[in-house]
Amino acid sequence: MSNSTTEVYEGLTGAEEVKAREARNGLRHATSLIMTKIADGLIDPKLVLSWLGGALGVPAGIVGLFVPIREAGALLPQIVLAGRVQAMRHRKWAWVAGSAGQGICAALIVLAAVLLSGWVAGVAMALALGGLAVSRSLCSVSFKDILGKTVGKTRRGAVTGIAGSVSALAVLGFALILMVGPGQALWPVMAAIGLASVLWLLGALLFSTLEENASEPEKGAGLNLSPLREDARLRRFVAARGALTVTALAPPYFVLLGEGQSALQALGALVLASSAASFLSSYVWGRLADRSSRLVLAASGVLAALFMALAVLADLAGWAGAPWVIPALLFGLMLAYHGVRQGRSVYLVDFAPGEQRSTYAALANTSIGLLLLVVGVLGGALAALGPQVALAGFALLSLLGAALSLGLDEVER
Repeated sequence: MSNSTTEVYEGLTGAEEVKAREARNGLRHATSLIMTKIADGLIDPKLVLSWLGGALGVPAGIVGLFVPIREAGALLPQIVLAGRVQAMRHRKWAWVAGSAGQGICAALIVLAAVLLSGWVAGVAMALALGGLAVSRSLCSVSFKDILGKTVGKTRRGAVTGIAGSVSALAVLGFALILMVGPGQALWPVMAAIGLASVLWLLGALLFSTLEENASEPEKGAGLNLSPLREDARLRRFVAARGALTVTALAPPYFVLLGEGQSALQALGALVLASSAASFLSSYVWGRLADRSSRLVLAASGVLAALFMALAVLADLAGWAGAPWVIPALLFGLMLAYHGVRQGRSVYLVDFAPGEQRSTYAALANTSIGLLLLVVGVLGGALAALGPQVALAGFALLSLLGAALSLGLDEVER
């Protein structure tokens, strides 16, 4: 740091220095999140990896495992990882390791796509995706604690919200490239996954510069289930968020309603709908969550149920084959999905006790991982009767999640 810069900081009062430090940390948080969120969009297992697996001749049974591996793999390990994070004095290094791990695993997926094909490529991609999911788990279990320590309470939703909107704009460009790109060529998708790898590595490098106060390591931290037993608010939150997991599981069933489009067109349209919804809504949801994350969760649940019901009605009326119908309805669903993401993230940070944020996040996420598997199996069973039945069941669960969210305590006041 230069002498002039040092003199400026030495002239600050304690309150001014805290404010300046929060501003610096907020910028680093937002920039790191922008890079990693872009990477998430470029490698989305629901869309991008599934399409790539199909193009490489990977059996449908293996491709079908990509989403459960990614979702459950990112959540279930957190109950174990939380203790390790709480034993660290500077917990930013857990996030740094997780982001770097995702970058390495993304590079391995590209390598598998270049060198392999068929079921061998599928197994290699699934293993690399498993490593990516566990690395993401480490980021998730540590992030809320780090955010709570380094950014003020009324700014946290804005930091995560603006990152979601800016990154979505970049992924929007990726979707447009797919829609006007070179037919069925694999290289644009593989190049995008390679870029995701680089972004995760750069995000890890930037996050390592975060100014974080040392925490008191918690010895013997591990599988601590007591908050789930003793805190009724946590149980209620898990129940509400569990019901709202349908917003993440429903998109594939929307795709089944619009299967008249070609594979590449479908991929571009889905990515376009998802990124456009994130760009237009993430910052707004984040700011609203700073006022009442409970109401954001409730509103998102109702909105998701509405668009699931509209998708069912559109299919029954024979409109789902029109090229714009499914993307438009998916756009509405993704608005709700991003509302759930913002609302549950801010709610958990704001109501969890300071030094127990990692434990609360791990317990909530592990519980949701199990519920995702249960709801996913339920959706698969309903889908045997048709995607319309699955979406109708998901709509009811989404309304249940909205009702449970209304029963949560207000934590922003």
